Amino acid sequence: MSGPDPAIAAVRTAVRDFLASAGVVEELCVAVSGGADSLALTEAAAFTGHRAGLKVRALVVDHGLQEGSAETAARAANTARDLGADTAEVLKVRVEGAGGPEAAARRARYGALRSALGDGRGLVLLGHTLDDQAETVLLGLGRGSGPRSLAGMRPHDPPWGRPLLGVTRATTRRACQALGVDPWQDPHNEDPRFTRVRLRAEVLPLLEDVLSGGVAASLARTAAQLREDTEALDTLAAEVHLRAFTDEGLDVAVLATEPPALRRRVLRRWLLDSGVRELTDAHLRSVDALVGHWRGQGGVWLPGDLVAARAHGRLSLEAPQSTT
Repeated sequence: MSGPDPAIAAVRTAVRDFLASAGVVEELCVAVSGGADSLALTEAAAFTGHRAGLKVRALVVDHGLQEGSAETAARAANTARDLGADTAEVLKVRVEGAGGPEAAARRARYGALRSALGDGRGLVLLGHTLDDQAETVLLGLGRGSGPRSLAGMRPHDPPWGRPLLGVTRATTRRACQALGVDPWQDPHNEDPRFTRVRLRAEVLPLLEDVLSGGVAASLARTAAQLREDTEALDTLAAEVHLRAFTDEGLDVAVLATEPPALRRRVLRRWLLDSGVRELTDAHLRSVDALVGHWRGQGGVWLPGDLVAARAHGRLSLEAPQSTT
């Protein structure tokens, strides 16, 4: 008796290997859009999860941004049940807020998925593929976002799990074909107004042609390598942060002996932990100059109406005093 189709087997193997490395999982959910990636993932999660004694919940987010979105969401939920999910539920959200429709939809989607999961050791599996990882790396490169962005998406970032970062989009499509399901084609994935769509349709095919193929896989490998480097540096930075932290602020003498790349990681953690949001590289380098290029300069204004300043061998963060 022959085994499963090679594409189905590849997706199942990716999910099995991911779950084996994820530790204890009390609840297994799959975010389902109705597209090929999420449907192939749902079948593999049900196949693998059931053998591990786990029930699988399919979570379908209805953003309400397109005509007929409720019917599309209901169809995705029904297909997920047909593919082996024990339950499937539709989560309706409102997309609003700053950052454009793409960013607002992402916030709403992740918020709904997190709320549906609740507390405990649950995981929400997301259908991001190797191609999505390559696009993420290119976006970060084009925006000059630094190694943390170029490191791409993490396979395991609780409560999120991305088992398919080593599986191509073409494989998930072949898996759906072998499963006899007809995936939904999101019109937004063909809309050139979105930067990621143009990367997918224009930039990556051109790079594949110019560099004779293998670009997406190479970008994904680069992300994995940078992620390992970033995690190692973050571990070292945590140790420096522990030595530098005091009730009065960060000890400049401790920071000054560290390389700038490590020092800025300490400062990034300190500023984020202190409530600074929308922190840019320019902000971070200005605060770092209070350590590495100290000439008695004044404080650095930061988002949230906060000021980082150096005094008495300490870096401190405080709200500016009113002059009225």
